[in-house]
Amino acid sequence: MSAYTLPDRLSLWQRVLFAIPLLGRIMKEVAYGPEENFSYALVALVSLWGCSILLFGLPGLYLPALCFVPVMFALLLGITRG
Repeated sequence: MSAYTLPDRLSLWQRVLFAIPLLGRIMKEVAYGPEENFSYALVALVSLWGCSILLFGLPGLYLPALCFVPVMFALLLGITRG
């Protein structure tokens, strides 16, 4: 297992994101760790979504997808603006 090195000066949004206890650690590993950490984080996210479907049924399927609607809207606007 190899250690990753952080840059000397992080931007404000990176410092805020990395300060969140669980999410920050995962994002730091994905951003500055080995390349396969992205795949592991993606598998963990899909597994958590599957667990929410098993626990809550259809709302567990629909609500996370519904939360990503503004994100996709902003992404489509960003693509069209160039």
